[in-house]
Amino acid sequence: MTVFIDADGCPVVDITVKLSKQASVDCVIVCDSSHVFEKAGAKTITVSKGNDSVDFALVSMIQKGDIVITQDYGLAAMCLARRAVPVSQDGMMYTDSNIDGLLLQRHTAKKIRMSGGRLKGPSKRTPEQDILFEKTLKNLLGGQP
Repeated sequence: MTVFIDADGCPVVDITVKLSKQASVDCVIVCDSSHVFEKAGAKTITVSKGNDSVDFALVSMIQKGDIVITQDYGLAAMCLARRAVPVSQDGMMYTDSNIDGLLLQRHTAKKIRMSGGRLKGPSKRTPEQDILFEKTLKNLLGGQP
């Protein structure tokens, strides 16, 4: 098992690296060349900038049972197809049961924006979200402290 982080805009990189290290599980940070990540205990792979370049590189690396940290529903869907375990930065596990609804929600929001509509952005991140994410990842890593 390896933990992969879709690191572009990911607020839980440090938590993920720390928990992976504690569980003695390899951790790979994948980002594009506009971001720089060097974290002790994790390998960083930097890919060229481009639409979805990180997503496609990451999907080509994962294997069944790997954990992928992402907030991207499209990437989560591709991970599910590869039998990996995608998890949001808030600790929500993407599943075959919820991914279709999430993708529809994303599509609907894009249609609203394309027609000139405006949507409220995400709320400010709370400490509770970090706690929930940490709990989920610990469970996936086998309940390691």
